[in-house]
Amino acid sequence: MSESSQKKLNKLGFSYYLNPDVLFMAQDLLGKVLFTQINGQITAGIITETEAYFGIQDKASHAYGGRRTDRTETLYSTGGISYVYLCYGIHNLFNIVTSVQGEPHAVLIRAIEPLIGTDIIEARRNMAITKAAVSSGPGSAAKALGIDRSFNEKDLTGEEIWIEDHGIRYTADQIAAVPRVGVAYAQEDALLPWRFFIKDNKYVSKPNKV
Repeated sequence: MSESSQKKLNKLGFSYYLNPDVLFMAQDLLGKVLFTQINGQITAGIITETEAYFGIQDKASHAYGGRRTDRTETLYSTGGISYVYLCYGIHNLFNIVTSVQGEPHAVLIRAIEPLIGTDIIEARRNMAITKAAVSSGPGSAAKALGIDRSFNEKDLTGEEIWIEDHGIRYTADQIAAVPRVGVAYAQEDALLPWRFFIKDNKYVSKPNKV
């Protein structure tokens, strides 16, 4: 099988992203490989940490209560596109829109383990890939892969940004489920264990204790 055929075989298709269970998706994406191609340079990392955002009923979601603005309109799209927004005016945060049109579910990618194009990742982050900080935390993960606001609303089955299944699987006891980070404003929803990460993987943002 040619390299291009193998790539097409591994790439997650449009239907994958239509799953309405965002909590399942946030866990199933762990171990998947997130790719970007920028100016012909390909970088990729294994997804090691995610957070689920449960649409209009989730007080931590940008779409809580059916809120619709120019920024959040992307969340209401059919699953399979990216939602990238600026946090604290500094960090670009990359989210995967899931479920069907009109149901604004999303999974935030909080950390990756560098896999492909590690020299490019090191240059973008100005640090060695042996350091966990190179790609742990959502801002660092996005910067490591060159993701900025220009990646908002990108087709995740295209050639600029996509996700592949390389057969990496984790058992339930290898995945931690803890409250999300930085959502104290969400009141009781801030306590929901909707942040998922791979135990004993150093490429996970802090606090990384179960």
